[in-house]
Amino acid sequence: MIEDEGLRLPVEVVERDGTRSYRPYLLRLMGWTEEQYFKEAPEMWFVEFEDGELIVHAPVNVRHQCIVGFLTVLLRGYVRFRNLGNVLNGPAVVRLRPGLNYEPDIFVVSVEHLHRFRRQHFAGAPALVVEMIAPSTRSYDLRTKGPNYRAHGVPEYWAVDPERQTLHRHLLPDDPSAPYLITSHTDGRLDSQAIAGFWIEVGWLWQEPLPAELACLEQILAR
Repeated sequence: MIEDEGLRLPVEVVERDGTRSYRPYLLRLMGWTEEQYFKEAPEMWFVEFEDGELIVHAPVNVRHQCIVGFLTVLLRGYVRFRNLGNVLNGPAVVRLRPGLNYEPDIFVVSVEHLHRFRRQHFAGAPALVVEMIAPSTRSYDLRTKGPNYRAHGVPEYWAVDPERQTLHRHLLPDDPSAPYLITSHTDGRLDSQAIAGFWIEVGWLWQEPLPAELACLEQILAR
């Protein structure tokens, strides 16, 4: 058993026949190569790759998908209107380095880095990454992905936790050896540091139903 600091509950790790599972729901398949990952991993699933291990995610719930769609409309509309780059959703792949491939819920590529797109992945650090935390991925998103995004120079990382109604914003520090600067937000306006002029009201994310995307985008563009 290991302690999951995000859940504050013990998480059982089971290893059997080359398979490692983290209960609840996060499955790691050992013995894969990066070439196999790009050729054989299911295209419509969220499947990530870390140094020989295939990470298979459980299906997301409806609320998760709704918030991803909401934020995607806001980011894509803003980025395209301002001609700042491109916005993609997983299972599109971010290859942070050879052997480390993630499929963020949302990621923003700045216009000066559009040349880094390859046929199967984006190479390097996006300007902004957004991950939606699920009970099965809370520790993974905060304790594993966060430091990896930091180590590979992602300027801004949002880990959105609908269950706890908290957005954890991670920013690169001035000290290259220091960890992310992390602040947690439950409401109020949050201005992106990586996407100039973009902001959201964090409370929008917890509303049921979610507010109208185009009305929110008009507010963002008006300021």
